[in-house]
Amino acid sequence: MSFYFNSLQKYLSGAISIGLLAAFLVSSSPVSAQVTGSTSSGRNASKPEAASKAEARIRQISNDAGKYFKQGLDNLSNSRRFQAREDFDRSVEIFLISGVNVQRDQGLRECYNELIETIYRMEFPNGQQPANLRRLSTVCNWEIKDEVADNITAMLKVPVETGAEDSLITAAVDGSESPAMEFGVGFADQSFEASPLDELSKLVLNEVEQDVDNPEARIEYEVIRNAAANKSLGFTFQMHRMVQQFLNYYRGRGRRTMEVGLYRSGYFMTMARRIFREEGVPENVAWLGQVESAWKPTAHSWASAAGLWQFIPGTGSRYGLRRTAYLDERQSFEQATRASARYLKFLANRYGGNWELAMAGYNCGEGNVDRAIRRAGVANFWAAYPYLPKETRNYVPNILATILIANNPHQYGFGHIKPAPRLRYDRLRVPASTSLNLIAQASDSTVQYLRFLNPELRTNRTPPEPYVVRVPAGKANEVVAIIRRGSLIKDDTTRLANSGKGETWESISRRTGVTVAALKEANPGMKSPRGKVFVPVVVGNNVASTSYNRPATKETVDTDPSVRIVKAKSGETVRKLAERVGASPVEVAKLNGLYVNSRLNAGREIRVPVKSSDPAK
Repeated sequence: MSFYFNSLQKYLSGAISIGLLAAFLVSSSPVSAQVTGSTSSGRNASKPEAASKAEARIRQISNDAGKYFKQGLDNLSNSRRFQAREDFDRSVEIFLISGVNVQRDQGLRECYNELIETIYRMEFPNGQQPANLRRLSTVCNWEIKDEVADNITAMLKVPVETGAEDSLITAAVDGSESPAMEFGVGFADQSFEASPLDELSKLVLNEVEQDVDNPEARIEYEVIRNAAANKSLGFTFQMHRMVQQFLNYYRGRGRRTMEVGLYRSGYFMTMARRIFREEGVPENVAWLGQVESAWKPTAHSWASAAGLWQFIPGTGSRYGLRRTAYLDERQSFEQATRASARYLKFLANRYGGNWELAMAGYNCGEGNVDRAIRRAGVANFWAAYPYLPKETRNYVPNILATILIANNPHQYGFGHIKPAPRLRYDRLRVPASTSLNLIAQASDSTVQYLRFLNPELRTNRTPPEPYVVRVPAGKANEVVAIIRRGSLIKDDTTRLANSGKGETWESISRRTGVTVAALKEANPGMKSPRGKVFVPVVVGNNVASTSYNRPATKETVDTDPSVRIVKAKSGETVRKLAERVGASPVEVAKLNGLYVNSRLNAGREIRVPVKSSDPAK
């Protein structure tokens, strides 16, 4: 499987909802419309066939994504909100793991971007910018029925007196089923995903998986036993038939679970290995994260354990992980990983360097392990095994099997899995209560992607203290520059506009609807526009967010005599419309805050510069 991005940001320009990256792994091959051959005639003969296959693949990707999205709408309509979240996540993941460069195909790119924005609007609805399902249906050609779109819009309507952000805080603090939680947080509350530990506690190995009494299994047993005794994996452990039984489980009905985990491990294992090494814990013990959460920072168990490392509130607090109305550091990347390593080291020291008992203690608490050891009469996991909780009995051999597979995937039939690229980001300290919307615009990203990079944040604002946030790799300096310039970092209505070379305050004023005086006041000391400029939002203007918001499509009356309104035709781009009316595509794009190749919906009103010779329209 091939991925055409240097970092996750290339595909997550809309960022996925806090739980949006739940891995849904499918096998696919890269698709390209370019085919090379040894002769010119060979290339010409193969191009139509290659192009046809590429087009068919693109249609398949769109159709598959649409199928899951519409299934999610059906679940949402029937108040099955958790299932709806999973369906929406899968719809996005169809694009991400398709093997096709979504950014290079205009149709897929626009459909993907519209999908991301629509999901965001559904998850965090507000009365002024509702999810536009009809537009998504048009852009992606998914044929979403008007009746369904209207029902969902009504269902997610936000009461005037209740803001979406307040609802997020309410849900995070007390989990109450208030009207604010029902309407203000869309199809889910604090974006959690089920922890795999919940299923692990119920797992019963079948007869085929328990069959380890054959010549091949006996040879495998001896190989693993010798490797464990020689510390080949960085620590010693006692080999047991149950470890082989879990190897059988993953080679059979648990294959998809292992594939997903090995893929997602790429996001975090480099960081985890480094931190575990720094804390003096064997690096391979970090594979515990795969069994705990399947590498999902927003995983949440029935026991209120959360994050990559599934800390319950008490243990998290014990290791310095804060929980407030603004953040839950159990879901952070670095802080929770370091806390996990320190807890594991504490447990290993408690049990004389026995990492099996340390893992057991991590799962059920040292109190349960201490009692099991007392009943067994010896500090040995397999001797204490009958006296441990059922989940813990599965837990330790499961981790050992995972470590064995991860260290030799080819031997166990997982050599085809290519781990996801390492999650890359910059870290920077921002002032208290900084709006994520502003950071998203300054970093050419989205609020949703920032929420993915900072899963510990419970609202779309940083805590009321100076706080270190993660931003897309290479964007830290741009964000710092904007924050140093701006006095509006706490204002959720502030927008940033990209100014083109040679633009003036007057031209920005025309395309944003904000007066020149207001623009200059929001950008003190800037004689002429350069780079990103602050655009204050006032009631009635036409400012569009550069992050997750699209230019308005409402019918408006334009009183500026230097422009006229032209309605787009079906299938037109800005370039085609400009050519149709005899205007400069670049000027039209700038005037409307669009790109030259932006595709327009039929009937959309576009501002076009008027020439002195233009006939009246």
